[in-house]
Amino acid sequence: MNHMHGTLHRASGRLFPGGTNQYGALPAAFVLLTVVTGIVDAVSYLGLNHVFVANMTGNVVFLGFALAGAANLSAWASLLAIGAFTAGAWTTGRLARRVPDSGRLFTAVTAAHAVLAVAALAVALVAGHRSTGARAVLTALLALGMGMQNAVVLRLAVPDFTTTVLTRTLTGLAADPPGPATTRRLVSLAAMLTGALCGTLLQLGPGPGAALVPVVALLICVAAAT
Repeated sequence: MNHMHGTLHRASGRLFPGGTNQYGALPAAFVLLTVVTGIVDAVSYLGLNHVFVANMTGNVVFLGFALAGAANLSAWASLLAIGAFTAGAWTTGRLARRVPDSGRLFTAVTAAHAVLAVAALAVALVAGHRSTGARAVLTALLALGMGMQNAVVLRLAVPDFTTTVLTRTLTGLAADPPGPATTRRLVSLAAMLTGALCGTLLQLGPGPGAALVPVVALLICVAAAT
């Protein structure tokens, strides 16, 4: 994994040129986590009652739609995703008080996220995603992990890498003059698009089990390499 760490560190250096990288291997690791976000939101939206497990803005809007009676949207699924995501963020906040070192905190949270993804993969392979119970468990596990990821990324505050939300990224890309941040923002957009594309192809093809395999692999690699 030292080779993987070195690769991430060199890639991070290219994202912050001129020796300005103060974040070690984190920027490149955040790019991989952005790919994870695209995959899991493809799985959740297409396979779990049209709900997001990473994009809480979308869930709040979907909840309003569902309460107003819109078809094919589930109020309970949106509430479950919001609740599990919040629980994940709360857990990371409590863990941060016990693990003050940011690098160790990131590794611990990513490892925990990987465990949750493995559990979701097991559920998808054993129970599928058709029944209400299986969908609820998958939604809770995936949203809990994404809440943990979002909280630790927010705490580490690497510029232009949020891993879950691209509204500010796209706004900065359009409003700010070209510069080093432009590359980072384009990479973030490309990573999310790549994840969503791959996740959709796998979800609509073999199914959620196949789509969650790369999620588990990426999370394990990031946790081990950092």
